[in-house]
Amino acid sequence: MPISFDSALGIHAQALLLRARRNELLASNIANADTPGYKARDLDFRQVLGAARDDQVPLERTNQRHLSLENDSGIPGVELQYRVPNQPSLDGNTVDPDLEKTAFAENALRYNASLTFLDRKFRGLLLALKGE
Repeated sequence: MPISFDSALGIHAQALLLRARRNELLASNIANADTPGYKARDLDFRQVLGAARDDQVPLERTNQRHLSLENDSGIPGVELQYRVPNQPSLDGNTVDPDLEKTAFAENALRYNASLTFLDRKFRGLLLALKGE
């Protein structure tokens, strides 16, 4: 009986990709903390991951004249959101450096936890294949 990686790994493979994209967004926000008019962006991780779990029928672009499925997030079906600032700045920048750094640290920690989980899952699968 063949092993299904989707069922063996669960949602963690998708979570890893989403966390990596979120790290890019948060790093961009931090890098642009002093850029006038820059609008901080993020994605709602729980909403996106919840949608990924809903066994939706994947859409496919079958003709070049069809609209692209990807948006500015780089992930099909995922809309980036603008962060609402707690205290708007006079130059129109909405980045709160402390908030962004905290979100980045938390997301990086969760990213590493997903990597650790997947590493252990693969090790267990390898042991099962070897018959140990």
